[in-house]
Amino acid sequence: MVSTRRTRRSRQAGAAAGFATALALMAACTGGHSPTTPTAGSSSAAASPAATGGASVGSPSATGTAGGSPSVSLGGSPSRTAGTPGAPSATTSPTRPAHPTPIWPTYHHDAARSGALPGGPAATGLRVVARARLDGAIYASPIVVRDAGGNLAIVATENNTLYGIRDDGRVAWARHVGPPVDGSTLPCGNIDPSGITGTPVYDPATGLVFAVAFLSGHHHVLVAVDAETGRLVWTRPADPAGSHPEVEQERGALTLAAGRVWVPYGGLYGDCGPYHGYLVGFPISGSGNPIVYQVPSAREAGIWAPPGAAYDGAGHLFVAVGNGAQTDPGGPYDMSDSVIELDTGGHVVSYYAPADWAAENAADLDLGTTGPLLLPGGRVFVAGKDGKAYLLRAGALGGVGGSVPTLSLCTAFGGAATDGTTVYVPCTSGLHAVRVVGSSLQAAWRAAPPGSPVLGGGVVFSADRSGTLYALDPSNGAVRWRVGVGDSLTRFATPALSSDGHLYLGTEHGQLVIVATA
Repeated sequence: MVSTRRTRRSRQAGAAAGFATALALMAACTGGHSPTTPTAGSSSAAASPAATGGASVGSPSATGTAGGSPSVSLGGSPSRTAGTPGAPSATTSPTRPAHPTPIWPTYHHDAARSGALPGGPAATGLRVVARARLDGAIYASPIVVRDAGGNLAIVATENNTLYGIRDDGRVAWARHVGPPVDGSTLPCGNIDPSGITGTPVYDPATGLVFAVAFLSGHHHVLVAVDAETGRLVWTRPADPAGSHPEVEQERGALTLAAGRVWVPYGGLYGDCGPYHGYLVGFPISGSGNPIVYQVPSAREAGIWAPPGAAYDGAGHLFVAVGNGAQTDPGGPYDMSDSVIELDTGGHVVSYYAPADWAAENAADLDLGTTGPLLLPGGRVFVAGKDGKAYLLRAGALGGVGGSVPTLSLCTAFGGAATDGTTVYVPCTSGLHAVRVVGSSLQAAWRAAPPGSPVLGGGVVFSADRSGTLYALDPSNGAVRWRVGVGDSLTRFATPALSSDGHLYLGTEHGQLVIVATA
């Protein structure tokens, strides 16, 4: 039995405060760094990591501890670049902040995963204004900061390169982390080569961008890079001890919470090998032991959805877990096919799983295909492969088969978005809007594009695999504008937004496309 560690009243208040704090994460821009490697503004230009000071990290050994219980284990000391202090320092002044301003610093803007940009100009159309050709496929969402040079979109590729890109397509910096994994060396999977897949996260307190790279030789490393310059500050091993990195995939977005970078792991496409679901919290300093939570299924039960872990700002993380090895309904429940709420010590606070979790495991119809979306009032929205949407209560998610509001909806994949009262859900049948009315869910409308949506400028942005970007009316799903971005997209591609009317979208063949929306 899993105990609830807080009263429902205090958890609701904390989650509501966290949601409000996340949506308020916008600030004015100052501070800066000039780009060093310009390319043509609206034309295509190949970006070479070597030309902008790229460097590779070494080959670390695995650290962390696997286990059904949360644990802290000894890890190797981080490798730092010469002359680089453990925590970057900066001199503040009245006109220049210490570090770039966060604009869209994480997957879907904030740790609640709202996908909503507060403020900003009203959208008036869609126009491709620039593109940058990078060195590999883009699976991760871009993130966006602002310095004296303007907006800086930070983009990761499957060739293990991080880029800083200006709004005219110029490459400000590039940092190559190391050789990616050749897909032919893996027992299954559908990304080749496999490098940085999960969306990085930016920490405005240190000015660092954190990302996880999958390196040749089958090991993951966590890197910290200066957001303004691309300077590699530190790197450390990121594989939990006892794991099998060749069948673990770091697809979910990274999350900042309680002084740690939280890294989720799941399996490769095809569910091969002895993989497990993990959530690993590394100190943002780069030094110290990780906290490791392993889903206690005999196998599988990955935390693989692109949004990664959501954080309520009040000490609790939420993850969605995929199908597990247990398919006997009379057997012990293994925490698969679930939403799990954890504290920042890695302890389970509450969880929810459908009553037919074993049958869903057997049929691969699990909840793990979208991330938990945190709503005001301590509510948690999730949808999965079983065709249903669920409205849960933080602090008491419901246990196995608990009575919770549900809605027959769609087969959902990716990351949803919300304005606080309506949730926009990416589904194989298109984008579905669901209204949250008290403790009930009500279907509102469906539109054609299936891509993970974001909200800004009074519209809903979503794209399809062919490379068409749509701006939809949030009240009824009607298409206001559409534009082709000139390349196909990966299945879970989702845009990032700036507060001055720009949208950033990565493509399957390595282009960052910049679209003016106002």
